[in-house]
Amino acid sequence: MTYLAKPKLHHPDLPKNELGLTRRDYEGAISTLCAGCGHDSISAAIIQACWELAIQPHRVAKLSGIGCSSKTPTYFLDKSHGFNSVHGRMPSVMTGANLANRDLIYLGVENNGVYGLTKGQFSATADRGSKAKRGAVNTDEGIDLVLMALQLGATYVARGFSGDKGQLVPLIKGALTHEGAAFIDVLSPCVAFNNHEGSTKSYDYVREHNEAVNQLDIITMHREITTEYEPGTVRDVRQHDGSVLRLRKLEENYDASDRIAAMTYVQSRYAIGEIVTGLLYFAATPRDLHGSLNTVALPLNQLNERELCPGSAALEKVNESLR
Repeated sequence: MTYLAKPKLHHPDLPKNELGLTRRDYEGAISTLCAGCGHDSISAAIIQACWELAIQPHRVAKLSGIGCSSKTPTYFLDKSHGFNSVHGRMPSVMTGANLANRDLIYLGVENNGVYGLTKGQFSATADRGSKAKRGAVNTDEGIDLVLMALQLGATYVARGFSGDKGQLVPLIKGALTHEGAAFIDVLSPCVAFNNHEGSTKSYDYVREHNEAVNQLDIITMHREITTEYEPGTVRDVRQHDGSVLRLRKLEENYDASDRIAAMTYVQSRYAIGEIVTGLLYFAATPRDLHGSLNTVALPLNQLNERELCPGSAALEKVNESLR
């Protein structure tokens, strides 16, 4: 994984949290993602949230799959644990790690609807009708991860936008302090593959108007997309390719305690072209994974054989009697 080390010198007057750590202590290597990538904004929001909560970095385990989003753990909390799995397997690996050691805070990283490192194929969350850089149009409905999280029993479900730091940081802080399964779907614009026919900065246009000795993909740099808007309002956010995201921020009096109502609200707004952001569902008494499965309190690497397999001695006696 490519990374650039940051200077270790810190200004002596940087603000510190209650642990005596500065925000710089929660950073990682210098990002090598495209300039303006929404993933970098999410990394910054995670850094801010962990610093404000005074979470010890070594208590966090970062889990990821493969791709641009899976590079981002390098760019925040460099003193935390990390593990790269494969495409689509991050949630299952994170669940297994959590079952083995409940003492850590487990954090899975984001997706943006595209496989950017392998030249922009549609992912399972790509919107129907979206256009790939080669011109193909996605004819399949994208999986709505918020609806999936609500259906599967997550007890903290939210959606945010990478460019709305004022909303995203509190959502992340709420998720980090939630005792049950927390899920945030963060919309993260991709600057490399939001291209469209007719743009003078598209790949095809550059190839057609350039005397090239070989064929290269050119990633144009963009400014970060940011926005601010009040609760209960709708904001159109234009993307790098000219398309528009219509974001609706939940009203302050929205009832986040009704799971079925949350699913209905998300779908009804989607039907009229709006994407709802904010805390969609919260259970005051979250379901505890370890309580449901009756797991042991100590990490598995600290248990002896009898504690790992409490029935092994009895099982051996049964096997002996059958011989």
